[in-house]
Amino acid sequence: MKTGYQVLPEFRIVQHERDIQVLYALRKFFGCGVVRRNHDDRYELRIRKRSCLKKVVEFFEKHPLKTKKNVDFKKFRRIILMMERGEHLTKEGLIKILEIAMEINTGNHERLRRVLEEIRGLDEDTVHPHSERMG
Repeated sequence: MKTGYQVLPEFRIVQHERDIQVLYALRKFFGCGVVRRNHDDRYELRIRKRSCLKKVVEFFEKHPLKTKKNVDFKKFRRIILMMERGEHLTKEGLIKILEIAMEINTGNHERLRRVLEEIRGLDEDTVHPHSERMG
């Protein structure tokens, strides 16, 4: 089923500009990603490539976070694993991924809710004419 939506997960780490070298070191360690300005005096490492996201997931499985971010990481990992199984290509899988993403991305909550409602309303044979990035 084509919905017109793509699931494009990304992993981001934000640091103050005084710690930008941490982001470059992580980019070198993972062998991928982009360091760019996030906001004012903050920078971020952003990783979107699926093969690189797999490296990130494997790293944090071996070295679990000790903060509440570990809960978000486990949800992120679940989305990545669902995508590896192709679940994002089904209506049910896409809905589940959106529900998980809404628990992680509270800043995008309203946009994700709109997309979720739209996808829930699609018939199984519907081909949606536009594409919007989720996540």
